[in-house]
Amino acid sequence: MADSPLTYTSSPGLKEGTTVLTLTGPLTLTTMFPLQEELRSLAPQVLILDLTAVPYIDSAGLGLIPTYYVSAGRDGRTLLLAGVSPRVEAVMGHARIDTLVKTFPTVAAAEASL
Repeated sequence: MADSPLTYTSSPGLKEGTTVLTLTGPLTLTTMFPLQEELRSLAPQVLILDLTAVPYIDSAGLGLIPTYYVSAGRDGRTLLLAGVSPRVEAVMGHARIDTLVKTFPTVAAAEASL
């Protein structure tokens, strides 16, 4: 079964230096490469990754999160996750990503934490 495409849009957050990257579709090995390139080029002070419309994630897709987190942290930048579904949250919990990156129920909640 072929994966549905993963699309993403970037928009400025409410606070200066914040970018919200909204993902739509599954984050998997077959869909992650354009997003990986986008993450390499992004360098906002705070990146909120909105996963509200991500129905599932595999281990390859999941690997993008700690990779960006570590890279951003080295430069004093922050990664926050928002809108993580129970299914994606379960995968993240098994990989212990939930102990690394702060997760919020919505983008608004993530922005309010800043």
